[in-house]
Amino acid sequence: MIKLLTCLLSFSMISLACSEMKNTSKQGTITGNIVPDTAAAANYASYCASCHGDKMDAFVDRQWKYGASREDLFKAIKLGYPDAGMPSYAATFKDEEVYALADYILNGIKNRERYDFEKTAAKENLFKSEQQNIVLDTIARGAKSFWGMAFLPNGEMLVTSKTGALYKIGIDKSMTPVKGVPEVNADGQGGLMDVILHPDYTSNGWIYLSYSAIKKENNQSLTTTAIVRAIIKNNELQDKIIIFEALPYARTRHHYGSRMVFGKDGMLYFSVGERGNEKQNPQFTGNDLGKIHRIKDDGSIPADNPFVNNKEAKASIFSYGNRNPQGLTIHPVTGALWSHEHGPRGGDEINIIEAGKNYGWPAISYGINYNGTVLTEKTALPGMEQPLHYWIPSIAPSGMAFVTGNKYKNWQGDVMVGSLRFNYLNRCAFKDGKLVKEELLLKNVGRVRDVKMGNDGYLYVAVENPGFIFRLLPAN
Repeated sequence: MIKLLTCLLSFSMISLACSEMKNTSKQGTITGNIVPDTAAAANYASYCASCHGDKMDAFVDRQWKYGASREDLFKAIKLGYPDAGMPSYAATFKDEEVYALADYILNGIKNRERYDFEKTAAKENLFKSEQQNIVLDTIARGAKSFWGMAFLPNGEMLVTSKTGALYKIGIDKSMTPVKGVPEVNADGQGGLMDVILHPDYTSNGWIYLSYSAIKKENNQSLTTTAIVRAIIKNNELQDKIIIFEALPYARTRHHYGSRMVFGKDGMLYFSVGERGNEKQNPQFTGNDLGKIHRIKDDGSIPADNPFVNNKEAKASIFSYGNRNPQGLTIHPVTGALWSHEHGPRGGDEINIIEAGKNYGWPAISYGINYNGTVLTEKTALPGMEQPLHYWIPSIAPSGMAFVTGNKYKNWQGDVMVGSLRFNYLNRCAFKDGKLVKEELLLKNVGRVRDVKMGNDGYLYVAVENPGFIFRLLPAN
């Protein structure tokens, strides 16, 4: 088997959050004689796919040690790099067949330069798009890492900062700290994360915060995803009740999930990441990690949850086989729960989440490991759901909202997704369950952590490092 992973590709030490880092390496130029793609595809399937997977576009999210030009790949395949585990295939293929394999690999590297915005960076707050130009109205600035947004009935906003701060944004754009936030572990991907209101907020005043809770055990600091319900009085959280605590706690500092949304059934849905332990957590229903959960507004378990009668499963689980979902929203017409989640290196997904379904991680994936190795050759298996859409390379999606109302007529019904890795807003247009259009908006605006529809009918985005809250005003 061709050992392209170990010999053609070399990665620097990549952190577990590397899906949020921008890859700016370039694609080589394709020139010269070309054997028909069918023959190259057959050779790839016979000699390469078992090691490197069937999806050629997985190569897009890799960095190349020995070069990514056609000649570089020709040399690697024909002569090999024995010290790196790559044998020579000079006796297996003719030169034109080697070139064809190189072309096939390069042609499989789709979207290589799609996210290189340096030449198109906006010089002002006007952003042009195919159907709707946008002017950014700055609502708030200054917090290091804005994470979540919620809109109060009186026109004010609540916004969270991953550092552990909760702010109330006034109509006059003043930013007032709210006291009494639970202790958070503001380390790695953890901190104070999402914030939402109860559907009957005007009557009960309840808000919900998700955060990385911390505890000490055997002289170690352990963390998990937790949800607290509270009310705000005199700019302070009061009557706090922890209504969910994902078990078990873990030593890792990433993959907390933490998005929350109330469904049309009045239930609270929220995500919990697998905390980096894909071998044990997401496919095992006996713990809370790598799942999307469903509970009542007080933390109790709905009687119709899919695993409520399974004594060996956690009763709050709604779906499993999830990696690190950081986008949850309700379809405004169907009421279905939509989600997106971070893949590994490639393979971020959009899914419609249904009760009791298995979304495959890590048994199936369209991505590869952070170190370039293939984590699974499978992209589909019986009993596991397929995504509506997946991204290669990973865009590191965060925040998710359907466009509703009449402010953006050309975008109505589209799905907006923030990109942490490439600093833009992604517009997805679906028809009959299939992606029919994708557009990259607000290029270079910053790491988009959240996107929501406001009560005023406008889209809002939260950008981190430095922190901004922007309202998107149509310019035409």
